[in-house]
Amino acid sequence: MALTREEREAFLAEAHVAALAVDSGPGRAPLAVPIWYWYEPGGDVWIMTGRESRKYGLISAAGRFTLMIDRLEPTIRYVSVEGPVVETTPATVDQLREISARYLPAEKVDGYVDFASKNHGEQVVIHMRPERWVSSDLGQV
Repeated sequence: MALTREEREAFLAEAHVAALAVDSGPGRAPLAVPIWYWYEPGGDVWIMTGRESRKYGLISAAGRFTLMIDRLEPTIRYVSVEGPVVETTPATVDQLREISARYLPAEKVDGYVDFASKNHGEQVVIHMRPERWVSSDLGQV
């Protein structure tokens, strides 16, 4: 059963690891990789990635991407959202801390932020405006 707008936005706002998919060009399947993301109902989705990464290059070329989020408990549920890139900005340490705190235990955030700042190179934040949604809750199949 399809989710209501409120249900799908609330589900997307939860801390799930998403599968990001983006066009890889002629003769290639889409790139599909796990990624952390940030979303608040009614707003844009944002992700953070390396400025020199293949992912960033493909997103820049395509101008859009898809995120797919799912879970198995307590019911089988998924949300897929696709849309255009509406803004790309240099990432800040505050944004890195914010997204890290969403996924990591509090005691691990500072260590991860320090590691990522020193080892991941220049990062960018890519904002996507949700345009197309596919969602379902299959219950306890």
